[in-house]
Amino acid sequence: MTTRTVTAMFDRYDDAAKAVARLEQAGVPDGDISIVSNDANQRSRYADTSRTTTTTEHPDAGTGAGTGATLGTALGGGAGLLAGLGMLAIPGLGPVVAAGWLASTLVGAGAGAATGGLIGALTGAGIDEAHAHSYAEGINRGGTLVTVRTDEARLAQVTSILDADGTVDMGEREGTWRQGGWDGRYAGTGDYAPGTTGALSSGPVGAAASTTTGLGTGGTATRDRVRTYPR
Repeated sequence: MTTRTVTAMFDRYDDAAKAVARLEQAGVPDGDISIVSNDANQRSRYADTSRTTTTTEHPDAGTGAGTGATLGTALGGGAGLLAGLGMLAIPGLGPVVAAGWLASTLVGAGAGAATGGLIGALTGAGIDEAHAHSYAEGINRGGTLVTVRTDEARLAQVTSILDADGTVDMGEREGTWRQGGWDGRYAGTGDYAPGTTGALSSGPVGAAASTTTGLGTGGTATRDRVRTYPR
């Protein structure tokens, strides 16, 4: 049976977390869900060493379930995928909050840090290269990416859950970035920090609606909100 990779970008971490919760409630296994976020509030929360325990690899890293392993930290407590969130160092991007199967592909066993780039991890998951650059750019600008592996039988349900309030229309967003000078490739240079307007940003980071989290302006004109691979 063909396995599909389904992706959705969110301006707000809270919207992404709600989508993850709905996926779990619908019966999608934690091991088939991944979240990578550059939300400033979440990075600050999980970087607080008083709230973390030291580890080199989350116990579920092999399956991706609850993987948040990282710069040497992973959080426990609660249940489900989000209980395994932790800090992950991505070359060219820096520390992000991550959990799940995509995060596990970025982590070398016992290394406590990402061993490969985000673009490689995304393309390795079946996402085409142009879109991988867009998602990396979105994460760099403070966004949150939710990625799901699913079969054909559950594809429509997963797509419907991810196509929710707060999901970014990536076709429109990419157009906005290009108007601001983006060339379609994520360079990973760190020219601006999440939480600032930055050279490639079309609006202030950290707001919602028409002033989104540095990913650009909102809207659903092209309805390119949820993408499925292979197409």
